[in-house]
This record gives sequence, C-alpha cells and structure tokens, in this order.
Amino acid sequence: MPPLLPLSARLGATLISISLSFTAGATGPPPAGTRIDASNVAGYTEFLDETLVELVQSAALELNVIATEPFPVHPDYAAATERHAGQTRLGSAPGQLEGYVAGRPFPAEPSADDPRAGEKIAWNMRYAWSGDGGSISPFYWRYRNMRADRAERELSFEAASLRFKHRVVEAPLPEIAQNPSGIFNALYLRVAAPPDIRNTQLLIHRLEDDTRQEEGWLYLGTQRRVRRLPTGQNTDAFLGSDIMIEDFLGYNGRIMDMEWRYLGAREVLLPFFRHDGITLGERGTPDGFRFVDFGGKGHCFPQVAWQFRRAYLVEAVPKWNEHPLSRRLYYVDAETYAPAYGRLYDNRDKLWKFAVAAYSHPDHHLQENQGTFVPILDAVAMIDLQAEHCTVLEPRMVIGSAGQKPSDFAVQALRTRGR
Repeated sequence: MPPLLPLSARLGATLISISLSFTAGATGPPPAGTRIDASNVAGYTEFLDETLVELVQSAALELNVIATEPFPVHPDYAAATERHAGQTRLGSAPGQLEGYVAGRPFPAEPSADDPRAGEKIAWNMRYAWSGDGGSISPFYWRYRNMRADRAERELSFEAASLRFKHRVVEAPLPEIAQNPSGIFNALYLRVAAPPDIRNTQLLIHRLEDDTRQEEGWLYLGTQRRVRRLPTGQNTDAFLGSDIMIEDFLGYNGRIMDMEWRYLGAREVLLPFFRHDGITLGERGTPDGFRFVDFGGKGHCFPQVAWQFRRAYLVEAVPKWNEHPLSRRLYYVDAETYAPAYGRLYDNRDKLWKFAVAAYSHPDHHLQENQGTFVPILDAVAMIDLQAEHCTVLEPRMVIGSAGQKPSDFAVQALRTRGR
C-alpha cells in the first residue's frame, strides 16, 4: 500500500498556516499602516462588510490596518486533523455527526456546490482549536448608551471552560472519564460585582449529542438557589445586557436548531492583531496586564488593529418561529474558524445588532498563552444599532485546564460557591 500523502498535499492547504490567495480589486487591498476613515472608506468597500462600511462612513469608528500574519493551530490539533481526515461525515438529519474523533471535522475548502457546506462550517466552528480549557479573570462587562456616550452599568465576572471530549493537548486524552452526561464542553460564569447580583452564576453543559437539548443552570445569589434554565431563555437578554446566552462563543446553541447556509468566501479585514502592538486602555491588573480600549461612537468599538484575511460567510436561520432573530450572518476566519464579526437581524428581518470579536495572537499576549496556538479573545462588542446601545466585554483570558476539575462544572459546585 503506498504511503498516505500529507493532508497539505491532499487538500491543497495546511492547518499549520493556511495559504491565503488574495484577489486584489481595482484599488488593491489596504497596505499595512493604512487608516480607514470616512474620508477614504469608499476605496476599500470590497474588503469590508457593508454594515462596517456604513459605520465608518458615519464616523462611528476608524480602522487601523496591519500586516497579515499566520494564526496557526496547535501542531497536535493539526496532526489529529490529518490522522482522521476523511472519516467524519454528516448524518442524514441535522445535528448528526458521524465518525468524528479529533481535530477539524471538515478540513477541505468549503464548496458552493455542497448544499450542506454551511453545516460543515458550523461543526468546524464548534470543534475549532480553542484549547482544552481556559479561564477569564477578571472579566468586565460594560453597558453603554451609544447615543449619549455614557456608561450605565458595569459587571465583573470570573469565567471558566473545560472540554470533556476531543482533547488533543492536555491530559487526560482524548477525554475525561467522569462524564456520564456526555458533555463536550462546559462553560461557567460567576458575577463578582456589583453587590446586587453578586454570586449569580451560570453553568452550561454543551452536550456531545447535538440532538439532545443542552443543559443549563442559573444560581441566583439573592435567593441562594439553583434553577434549571428553561427552553427559550437562551435567547433572553442576559442580566440586562445586549447579549443572549445563545451569543456566547459566537453561537452557543444546537447546530440542528439552525439552517446553515454557506454564502461564499471573501478576502476582508478582520480584527486579528497583537495585544502588545496596540495602544491599550488604562485599566489593568496587578500583574501588569492592560485591557483593550474601546472608542468610536459611544465608546462601543474595540480599539484594535485589523488584518487582511480570508473569511467564510455563513448565514444561520433559526428553525424556531418564536426566535427573536430571523438570521445571523457570520464572518468566520478561514485559518482558525473563529467568528470575527457579524450581523444579527430581528424577527422582522431588520438589521438589529452588529457583533465584533477581536483576537490577539497568543504569542503576543500573556506569557501563559504563548505557545498555545489559540487565538485569544481579547475584546467583544455587541452593538444594538436600533436602540443605539452596546455591551462591551474586556476579558483577561488564560488558556489551559491545569487546576480545573470536572467537579468544578457540576451543579453542586454552584451551591458551594454561592455560600
């Protein structure tokens, strides 16, 4: 039997550093050092989302362009992708994934001729390399009146996540044995301040079986009791913010609950940058870490740099008629499968919100994140364009599951921490 060709030879691209072949337009892509504002954005519209163009035209924000650099995935994740390439398949019904073991489920370039290409991208987003666990502390959320440029409320959180299955770097491999519920990934949030909602906690179990309803619990600090999140509450405003639980991680819901449509690939500017290469805000932590600043209209936009990168456009249409959204449009980075920004439409199909997730290169962030190969979520903005309001997030993210235990993500742990 002849030796198996490497994945790069079979697919024409490598997960270590995907090769991006850009198509220059009439003006060409903006070179590093370009500042795009209302005076010159007309020359770069083909490299920007239409809503982003309108925001720049209205002087709501400006964009600083830097040179494109690779954000490669971890070599162990790339090796797992190559080892299992070609054996993952979509089931006959949405939400069914067969043969998946580890790595990127569908590493080939999406095809416009494939009617289920959007669904494959959704699975790639779910199983994208983001580490086998991580924590965020502190984690600040600010609610802002965009029209009046005024802060209304600030919440401080601590957060953590743990992958129970498909682990590729940190022991135990490939999964955590104590997992009777079949959890893929667990997500935990606790409010540290303000006092009126202190110790409010959220626990989400994203199950491996997408056809099962995800499990979620809320611990109310004022009542000192745990209650299960009812179906539908994932689409309510979380703690009065502009963000739904379903918005977490780009999309925190079942893949089967959306109709996923691949709309093609574009070469566009995306908020990928180096944390140590931008002007940071004044707020910091005792270890010297400083958070990304926010500016522009209402101080609602991350003040980061933007790179010229390849993105996949994906539309997700809810199958539930009572859903508050009619659709979501994602710009998914082709190298990392991280959702960088997108538009959210209300149930009348009117543009409602614009979301931005900005990623730092891990080797230019905290020392603990260097060598993890994880794009570090460094700033988030959810902007309600109809109400002229925004919620901005400032995380201090650390990748790694050291010190985390499965019991930390059990319902009983909510009660223990709430005492």
